[in-house]
Amino acid sequence: MGQGLSLKYANRHGLIAGATGTGKTVTLQILAEGFSDAGVPVFLSDVKGDLSGLAAAGSENFKLHDAFMKRADTIGFDDYRYDAFPVTFWDLLGEQGHPVRTTVAEMGPLLLSRLMSLSDAQEGVLNIAFRVADEEGMPLLDLKDLQALLVWVGQNNKELGLRYGNVSAQSVGAIQRQLLVLENQGGTKLFGEPALELGDLMHVTPEGRGQINILAADKLMGSPRLYATFLLWLLSELFETLPEVGDPDKPKLVFFFDEAHLLFDDAPDALVDKVEQVARLIRSKGVGVYFITQNPDDVPEDILGQLGNRFQHALRAFTARDQRALSRAAETYRPNPRFDTADAIRDVGVGEAVTSMLQDKGVPGIVERTLIRPPSSKLGPISASERKALLATSHVAGKYEEVLDRKSAYEILKARAEAAAKEAAEEEARVEADESQSPQLREFNAGRRYSGKKVTRSTSRSTRQGRRGDSFGEAMTKVVIRELKGTTGRRIVRGILGGLFKGR
Repeated sequence: MGQGLSLKYANRHGLIAGATGTGKTVTLQILAEGFSDAGVPVFLSDVKGDLSGLAAAGSENFKLHDAFMKRADTIGFDDYRYDAFPVTFWDLLGEQGHPVRTTVAEMGPLLLSRLMSLSDAQEGVLNIAFRVADEEGMPLLDLKDLQALLVWVGQNNKELGLRYGNVSAQSVGAIQRQLLVLENQGGTKLFGEPALELGDLMHVTPEGRGQINILAADKLMGSPRLYATFLLWLLSELFETLPEVGDPDKPKLVFFFDEAHLLFDDAPDALVDKVEQVARLIRSKGVGVYFITQNPDDVPEDILGQLGNRFQHALRAFTARDQRALSRAAETYRPNPRFDTADAIRDVGVGEAVTSMLQDKGVPGIVERTLIRPPSSKLGPISASERKALLATSHVAGKYEEVLDRKSAYEILKARAEAAAKEAAEEEARVEADESQSPQLREFNAGRRYSGKKVTRSTSRSTRQGRRGDSFGEAMTKVVIRELKGTTGRRIVRGILGGLFKGR
C-alpha cells in the first residue's frame, strides 16, 4: 500500500528522515517534481551536488531504466514518463549559480551572533552597534560597513556606554576577529547589494509549472554555520514578508531544509524558539517547510510536532542508543494493526519508506509502508556546460551578477574621519603659526580673537538652546573632533585612515 501527499495540507510541513544511502535524496527529488507540476515553486539546497539533474529529463539509456519502469508498473503509475523541470540555480559563492546576497541590516544581530558564535556580552555590543546605525542613518549593507562601525564604536565606547550600557573594547575586538573568520568562509559574498528579492524565488512559468530553486551547497557545507544561518534567514524573511493567506488549496512555496541538524546543533534557546515560532505560523503564509535529516531526534520535539507529513526511510539499530532512537521514531506515528512500526522502519529497503500524511481535516493518517515512485528527471548531476546554458537563459539572468556599492556606513564614517582629520590639521597649523610669533604678537592676536566674539545674553541663551537641540550624532561628532585635536588625536586619525580606509 501507499499514500499520496495532499496539496491542501502540504503547507503543514514535513519530515524526510533516514540513514545515509536509504533514498532521502530521491524522495526530495520526486517531491520537488510533484510540486513543480502542481504549479508550486520550490526552494531546496543541493548538498551532494546531485539535484541539478532536475533540470534534465531522465533517459532510457540510464542503467536503472528497467527498474524504474518495473517500479512504476508495480505502483500503478501509468502515466510515468521522463521529463525536465524549470530550474533556477543559486550560489552564495557565486560560482555555480546566480549570486545570493542579503544586507547586514536584514540579517540582524541575532542571526549574526549565531553565525559568529558570539557570547551574550558580545551580542549585546553588536545590538548597540545596530542601534547606533539606525539612529545615525548609517545603512549596514556589507561587512566593511559593520567593521567600520565597530571601529567607531570601540573608539567612543565610553560615551556610548553612558547611554546604552557597557561597551568593552575586548568585546569589540572579539567581534572583529569573528568577522575575519566569516570573511574567510565566504561571508563577504553573502552580504551586499543587490539583495535577493523573495519574489524571484516564487516564479511560475507561463505553462503553469512552479520554478525549482536549487542552492548549490556542496562547497557551502564546508562552512556549516553559514549554510544553516542563511537558510534560517531566508525562512525568517519569508515569514516576515509574505501576507497571510489562511489555508490555500496549495502552498505558495515549499522550502526544503536539508541537513537540518546543522540548524539545531549548539543553537541557543532563543534561536530554537524563533524557529519553532516560524514553523508554527508560516503555514498561514502558504509556505510549507520540510526538514531533511538522518534521525528525527535531530529536530527538537516542539518543532517535530509541527511536521504533519512524514517520510521515514530506514534507520539502522546497531547500538542501544540507535534502538532507543528507532523506538522514539516509531512512537510518533499512528499505529497500523497490520505491522509493527519499529520493525518496518528498520526493515524498509532503498526506495521504500514508512509514511504518514495528513488526511481530511488535517488528521494524521495511519502509518504505511510506501514504495517511492521513480523520478522523471535525471538521477544525478548535469554537466557544467548544461548548467551554464541554463544560467544564461534564467528569468533572473544578469540581475544579481554585478555588485552595487552605494553610500553606506563605511563611506559615511570615512567622510566623518576625513573631515575631523582636516579640522585637526588646521588646528595644528594654527597653533604652530602662533608659536612661531613673538610673545607680544601672540598676546595681541589672542586678545583680538577674544574681543571679536562679543558674548551677549541673547547669544548665550540661543547657544544653550542650540546645544539642547543637538542630535546624539552631532554630539558624538563633536566628541570625536575634540579627541582628534592634539598629538594623540592625530595618531588616531592616521590609524583609522591607514589601517581601515586607505588600506582597502
